[in-house]
Amino acid sequence: MNQLLAIALGGSAGAVARFLVANGVYAWLGRAFPFGTLFVNVSGCFAMGFLTALMLQRFTAVVEYRAAILIGFLGAYTTFSTFALETVYLIEDGGLRKAALNIFLSTVLCLVAVSLGLILGRKIFANDAYRWLDDLPYIEMMLGILVFFLLAALAAFVFQRLNITVERRVITLVLLLGVLTLSLTLWIAFKLFDFQLEVQEILGILATTNLVGMMVVWLGTLFGNWLWQLNLLR
Repeated sequence: MNQLLAIALGGSAGAVARFLVANGVYAWLGRAFPFGTLFVNVSGCFAMGFLTALMLQRFTAVVEYRAAILIGFLGAYTTFSTFALETVYLIEDGGLRKAALNIFLSTVLCLVAVSLGLILGRKIFANDAYRWLDDLPYIEMMLGILVFFLLAALAAFVFQRLNITVERRVITLVLLLGVLTLSLTLWIAFKLFDFQLEVQEILGILATTNLVGMMVVWLGTLFGNWLWQLNLLR
């Protein structure tokens, strides 16, 4: 029963993440080609490989955690059925080349992504030099990321409500991203002070928090705009 609950919770979060990410990609690149579905599938495959290596080689993860992340979240985040449906739609519309390209890219890129995730994860997590990864405050980090996601969503909602100019929106989001990146980096470095990290390791943490921060702020703004479009809380 605990595993079923974990899968349900992870799956609900993964489905929401897929909706936000795919629609964000479509808003950026258009719907002439199923870029959104391709992106979520490729990124989900990379995450599957990387997190599988993490849980098998670095941590003896609790079964419920593995079920929530690998089966629930990533299972709902990626979607084979949507890929198949969009491919059929392309064929019905006479886009045989686009359909063939979608099949080729989805198959090859997903296999490459999961392989790269496994290789990178095994290389990192099997190395004793990265033993400090065991002591990262993962739960607190996730809570912090959730807070910044909600702040970005609130900011996007306020932008729409007050009709703030694009320039001020960009400045606000950049500041939010900077605060997120700097605070996470300093906090992690403080937590790992006893390990006397090398400069390149600190820079790696900074780069990772930058990437995570950009994704969190982007998803948060998409979520806030979506709430506005639903005419909620106006």
